[in-house]
Amino acid sequence: MTRIFIDSDACPVKDEVYRVAGRYSLHAYVVSNRMIAVPHSPLIERVVVDAGPDVADDWIAERAVERDIVITSDIPLAARCIEKGAVVLEPKGRRLDADAIGMALATRNLMTDLRSAGIITPHGSAFGKADRSRFLSALDTLVVKLQKIPPAIRPA
Repeated sequence: MTRIFIDSDACPVKDEVYRVAGRYSLHAYVVSNRMIAVPHSPLIERVVVDAGPDVADDWIAERAVERDIVITSDIPLAARCIEKGAVVLEPKGRRLDADAIGMALATRNLMTDLRSAGIITPHGSAFGKADRSRFLSALDTLVVKLQKIPPAIRPA
C-alpha cells in the first residue's frame, strides 16, 4: 500500500497532502526535527526526530520503499528515495525520477560550489497559488496512477 512521507521542515504543501491522504485513505508521515501541528487523524502520523543534519532525511530514506511517495525539495534525499523505488514529488509539483535526478544533483552541486566561491546565485521563484494547485493536481494524479499498478509479488 502506498504511503506518503513529508519532509516537513519548510514544506509549504502539508495541507494539500493531508487532503489527498484523506481522500484515498493513505497513511502520511510528517517528519521533522521539531514539533509541528498536524490534523487529528488516524492517517496522519507526526514523527519528531532528533535535531541534527539529515536526521529527518535519514528517517525517511530508511523507510521509503517502492510505491511510496516522498514530498521533498531536498535533492540528496530525493536521490536516496528514488534509488529505493519511491516516487518523489517536489512542493511545486515536479516529479523527480531516475532520469531527472542526475541533472538535479549536478545543478545543486554546481550552485553550492558557486555560493561557496562567493558568487551570488539566483534563488528559485516564490511559492505561489499556481504552484500549490500544480502540486495538488500532480499528487492526486500520482496516487491514482500508483493505485492502478498491482503490487509486486514478493517471495516469502
